[in-house]
Amino acid sequence: MFPTEEQTLACQSLRRFLDDRIEHAYLALDGAPMEKAVIQGFLKDLAGFGLTAAPHPEEVGGMGLDWLTHLMLFEEVGVSAMDIAIPILINVSGADLMIRLAPDPLRDRYVPPLLAGETSIAIGISEPAVGSDVAAVTTRARRDGGDWVISGEKTWISNGRFADFLLCTCATEEGLTHILVDREEHGFETRDIHKLALNGQSTAQIFLDEVRVPIENTIGVAGRGLQQTLVVFERARIHMAMWGVALARRALEESIRYATERSQHGRKIAGHQLIADKIATMATEVDAARLLAWRAAGLIDREIRCDTECAMAKWYGTEIAVNATRQAVQIHGGNGVTTDFIVERLAREAIIGPIPDGTTEIQKLLIARSLTGVSAIR
Repeated sequence: MFPTEEQTLACQSLRRFLDDRIEHAYLALDGAPMEKAVIQGFLKDLAGFGLTAAPHPEEVGGMGLDWLTHLMLFEEVGVSAMDIAIPILINVSGADLMIRLAPDPLRDRYVPPLLAGETSIAIGISEPAVGSDVAAVTTRARRDGGDWVISGEKTWISNGRFADFLLCTCATEEGLTHILVDREEHGFETRDIHKLALNGQSTAQIFLDEVRVPIENTIGVAGRGLQQTLVVFERARIHMAMWGVALARRALEESIRYATERSQHGRKIAGHQLIADKIATMATEVDAARLLAWRAAGLIDREIRCDTECAMAKWYGTEIAVNATRQAVQIHGGNGVTTDFIVERLAREAIIGPIPDGTTEIQKLLIARSLTGVSAIR
């Protein structure tokens, strides 16, 4: 599987823009939480390259390209700035859900500005006591006349503080149901969660206290939220796979640069066998992880169910990123644990990856279930 000439040119053009316009501005923020206007400015700048719009239909403001092309572009952003890549991930996945399931008035109102990078979405599934067991959601929505009345708490919600609207997964009489909550019209409160890395973007708790939303804001069929969420996981997991590829690739690039410049014992450290072994391993794992993600994207483009392939790509891509960034720190020696070198930041960012959208352990259970037909998840 090789990129087409058009895909290569698109990635090269984006790479130049990221190097010239984005990375310097991003690094100047020094990991501090970004304001809404700042992150939205980055997203609008990147919208012209199709980062949010590429895989979506032209009739709703998308570019009508394939998911594989989108993932190639996403990798480039992740190499430069994962705090910007994550909001792109959420906006793309949220837009996909809206395009497929939202009633026309909601789709026509919310999707075009989302694809243009002008607004942001959050997807509220996880709760303090609910992670991979989506069916156990306790945030409740009850009918009251022509409205839903929603109460509950969501946590680990990417884009939380930035979100102009929330797709909230609620327990209703019909079963799990997705409901659109507009921050300005209906209101919800957020509080950022501070992490060991990636605090430029927002990971938040979201609080809903008797929030009243029109019944017309139901996304999809009431009670079918669990089935609808499975497709979201496929999209999210291939993005997480490319998260790992992007961080591992940047770690590899930094390691090659350092190893060919740094001398010890009278020669470049790239000439030491142990360093050469680390670089060769990193390069091979990056390529293998990328191919797993590309395979899953190709299946999505052909509308073939690929939860197993997405699970494989997610766990392998995020785990090899942990190894690659760890080895990059080791190659840099003492310099690798200082903030003067980017590999220190990459290692902190990579260690987060195996957790969201289903931990590595969950991915392995899903893969084994698909192979054996026996579930190890109780």
